[in-house]
Amino acid sequence: MPPSPSRSCAALDPRLTAAFAQVPVVASVVGTQPLRQFLTAPAKVCILASFAVGQLPQVVPALGRAGKTVFVNVDSSPGLAQDRGALEFIKNMGAHGVVSTRLSLIEKGRPLGLLTMMKVFVTDRSNLRRSTDAISRGAPDLVEIMPAPIIARMSAQAQRAMSPSVAAGFVETPSDVALALALGSSAAATSDPRLWSLRRDQLPPVPPSALERPTAPEE
Repeated sequence: MPPSPSRSCAALDPRLTAAFAQVPVVASVVGTQPLRQFLTAPAKVCILASFAVGQLPQVVPALGRAGKTVFVNVDSSPGLAQDRGALEFIKNMGAHGVVSTRLSLIEKGRPLGLLTMMKVFVTDRSNLRRSTDAISRGAPDLVEIMPAPIIARMSAQAQRAMSPSVAAGFVETPSDVALALALGSSAAATSDPRLWSLRRDQLPPVPPSALERPTAPEE
């Protein structure tokens, strides 16, 4: 059975389009150590992970004042509840969006005015089908597809059902970012600070052979 077509051609939020215009990289900021590097990096969008709930009220406003678009990974914030109250807390401190694997949190985020990014791990065809079903129901602003190399093994139809997307996991070089964009992702996410300054005009060319997709439909 093919992925649900209802998600096809979803538009990227204008705020994210502007943020990715020059640097199509999402900084995965894991813990406080990389914060200073991100504050001075050209990348505009970040995902905060492994920040304790008591750290977020200081970190999020500081990033907002620096002109950054801030997503908080709800699943990996110690002490942060997995409910609407947690989303309201994140919204009130000035974060722009949330990341989660949980459909219920994605569904609750949009009514609060938060950008939502649903993280999915594509490990096999049955998992891909479940993921596209959840994405169709949750209608997130972005889908974080992990691991990034799997995108090359997905059909164009499957990726459209998971768009707009951010490729994440094993994004280690400028070539990895270039390939993710060439395959249709809006950006690539990485914890490597060296890629947080990568501009579009610095992307290396992608070999045509790397863009070949499977013809058999996933199910």
